[in-house]
Amino acid sequence: MAQHAAATHAAIRPEAIPEERGRVRRVIAASSLGAVFEAYDLVLFGPMAAIIARQFFSGLDEAYAYVFTLLSAAVTFLARPFGGLLFGRLGDLVGRKYTFLLTIVIMGGATVAIGLLPTYAAVGVLSPILLMGLRIVQGLAFGGEFGGAVTYIAEHASAERRGLATSAVGITMAGGLMLAILVVLACEAMLGKAAFEAWGWRIPFLLSAVLMGVSIYMRLKLQESPVFVAMRSRGGGSRRPVTEALGQWANLRIVLPVLFGAVAGQAVATATGSYPIYLLMLNLKIDPFLLHYTILGYSTGLVACMIAAGWLCDRIGRKPVMLAGFLGTALLALPVYEGVTRYAHPDLAAAVAERPVVVAADPAGCSRPFDPFGLARFDSPCDVARSAVAKLGVPYTTRDLAAGEAARIEIGALALPSFDGAGLDGSAFTSRKTAFGKDLAAAVKAAGYPAKADPAKTDVPMLIALLSLLNAFVALASAPLAAWMIELFPTRIRNTALSVPYTLGGWFGGFFPAIAFSAFTATGNLYAGLWYAVAVLGVAFAVSALFLPETRGRALDAVP
Repeated sequence: MAQHAAATHAAIRPEAIPEERGRVRRVIAASSLGAVFEAYDLVLFGPMAAIIARQFFSGLDEAYAYVFTLLSAAVTFLARPFGGLLFGRLGDLVGRKYTFLLTIVIMGGATVAIGLLPTYAAVGVLSPILLMGLRIVQGLAFGGEFGGAVTYIAEHASAERRGLATSAVGITMAGGLMLAILVVLACEAMLGKAAFEAWGWRIPFLLSAVLMGVSIYMRLKLQESPVFVAMRSRGGGSRRPVTEALGQWANLRIVLPVLFGAVAGQAVATATGSYPIYLLMLNLKIDPFLLHYTILGYSTGLVACMIAAGWLCDRIGRKPVMLAGFLGTALLALPVYEGVTRYAHPDLAAAVAERPVVVAADPAGCSRPFDPFGLARFDSPCDVARSAVAKLGVPYTTRDLAAGEAARIEIGALALPSFDGAGLDGSAFTSRKTAFGKDLAAAVKAAGYPAKADPAKTDVPMLIALLSLLNAFVALASAPLAAWMIELFPTRIRNTALSVPYTLGGWFGGFFPAIAFSAFTATGNLYAGLWYAVAVLGVAFAVSALFLPETRGRALDAVP
C-alpha cells in the first residue's frame, strides 16, 4: 500500500514527468500570447500618445489631454485586481486552460474595438468614455490572463527550467513591443504621416484580431495542467480559493510581502525602463521615426536580457537576481534619464545650461500644481506661469520674489509677466492662457530653445545603448517574478494567490507615467518623478530581502 502511494505521488510530480520539449514549447507559446496583446496595446499608447490625445481628448487643454492619454494607458491597472479575483478564482475552480482561453477572447476583442471607436470630433465626450471603458475591460481580462498563463506554464515545466519557462511571458511582452513598433512603422511608411494620423492609427489596433485568432486556435489544442488534474483527482481543490488565499493568515503572510516586495518592485522597475518613451516623445520631441527605431533597438536587447535573467534565476535563485534588478534600476535611472536628454535633444540640454528658464514668483502664491488627473484649475500668476512652461516641455527652475512682486518668466534678459486668472470665467481664462502660451512659445524660441529635437543631432545608437543598459536591470527584476510567486503558493489556490498581488502591485508601476509627467509640471524638473520610483524600489528591496524565502527547485506539489 505504501509502495503504491509512493508510486502515485511520484507519478503526479511534474519533475517526474518526462519533459516532452515540443509539448512544453507549445504550452509556452500558446500561454504567452496574451502578454503580446498587453505589450502591443501599451506600446501603441506610447509612440501614438499624441495621436490618441488629439483623437479622443481634443476637448481638453493640450497638456491635460496628454495626462488623460497617460491615464487611459494606466487605467487598465486599476481594473486588474478585480480581474485577478474573478478569473483567478475561476482558474482554481474549473481549470487553467478554460480560464485563460476566456481572458484572451475578452482582451483581444477590446483591443480590436478600440480601432473602431468614434473620435471626440464625431461624438464628443462619449468617445473618451468608450475608450476608458474598453481599457477597463482589457484590465479585467489581463488581471486573470497573467496568473493563468504563468501558472499553466509552470505546472508543465520541470523545476530546473521553471524560471526560464515562466519568463517567456515577459519575453513575449518585449516581443509584442517590437511587433507594435514594426506595425506602426509599416503603416506610417505605406500611408504617409498625414493619413496615418487622420485614420491609419486604427490599423494597428485592428490587426490585433490576427493575434487573437492565432492564440485562440493554439489554446484550443492544449490540455489541462497535469498538476491541476492530479490535484483534482485526489480531491484536493479549494472550494473557496479567494477566502483561503486572502482570509487565512498562513497564506496572507506570504501575499503581503509578495505584493509590497517582489511585485511592487518589478512593476516600478518595468515602468522606469519604459517611461523614456514618453519622455522622448512629450518632452524631448524627437522625430517619431527615430523614436520608433530607438524602441525597436532597446527592445531587442530586452528580449535577450530576459532570456538570460530567466536562465540565471534557475542557476543561482530567484531572490538574488530580482534584488540585483531592483538595486540596479534605482541606481541607474537618473543618470540614464539625464543621458537620454543629452543625446536625444542636445540643443535643449545646451539651452537649459546656458539660458535657463526661471519662474520667479512670490512662493505664497504658488500651489505646487501636482495634478495627475488633470481636473483642477490653477489660476494664480505663479501656477499659470509654471503650467505654461511645462506645456512646452521646457525644464525650468524657480526663484522666490518678495511679497507683492508680480510673477514672471525670465529667459536670459527677457522677462514675461504672468497674469492672475482667479477673477476670469472659464472661457475668458482659457482664451487668456492660450494667448499667454503663444507669447511664451515665441519668447522661448527667440532664446534659442528649439520646438523639437533636430533629427540630425539625435544620437540613436547612444539612446539604444543607455536604454538597453537600464532595461538589463529591469529584466533581472522581471524574469524571475512568476516562478518565485508560483513556488510560494499551493496548487489549490495558486492562480488566485498569484493573480491578486500581481495585479494590485501593478498599480505601483501603472501610474508612474502620469505621476512623472505631473511631477515635471509641478516642479520644472524632467526627472522629479524618479523620487517615487527610487522610493518604491528601495522598499521593495528591503521587504523582499527580509521577508521572502528563496524557492528555486521547490516541487509544486510540495508547497504547503
